[in-house]
Amino acid sequence: MTPRRLIRVLAVFEAITWTLLITALVVQSTTVSDAFLTLAVGIHTLALVAFSATALLVAINLRWSIGAAVLALLSAVIPLATIPAALWLSRTGQLDGDWRREATEDPRDATVIDRLTRWYVRHPLVFALILLVGAVFVVGPPRA
Repeated sequence: MTPRRLIRVLAVFEAITWTLLITALVVQSTTVSDAFLTLAVGIHTLALVAFSATALLVAINLRWSIGAAVLALLSAVIPLATIPAALWLSRTGQLDGDWRREATEDPRDATVIDRLTRWYVRHPLVFALILLVGAVFVVGPPRA
C-alpha cells in the first residue's frame, strides 16, 4: 500500500471513529449505559494513534516540511479534520512517492530516525503491533 493510500484510508477511518465517538457521547447523555461510549473511545483511540503514528512515519519517509507534519498530526485531534488534511496533502504533492525501504547516498538516510523508519516500513506488522500496544497503553486494557 502506498503512503498516499494508507493516509487516505486511515484519515477516513479516523473521521468515522470521530463520528462514532460523538454519537456515543449523545447516546450516553440520554441513556444510563456507558458501554457504547467505552467501545467508541477505544476504537477512536486506536484510530487516532494509528493515523498519528502513520502520518509521522509518512512525514519522515517522504521528507515533509515541519508544517505539513504538524498539520497532519493536529488534524487527528480536531473532529473530522483528517479527511481535508489528507486531501490537502495529496493536492500539494506531499503524498507523492513510495516507501523508502533501502538507504541511498543521501546523508539524511544515515540518521537514526531514517534507519528506524525504513525498518518499520519493511516490517509493517511489527509497526501495527506497536501501534496497538500504544493504543492500549493510552486507553488502558479492555474492561468487562
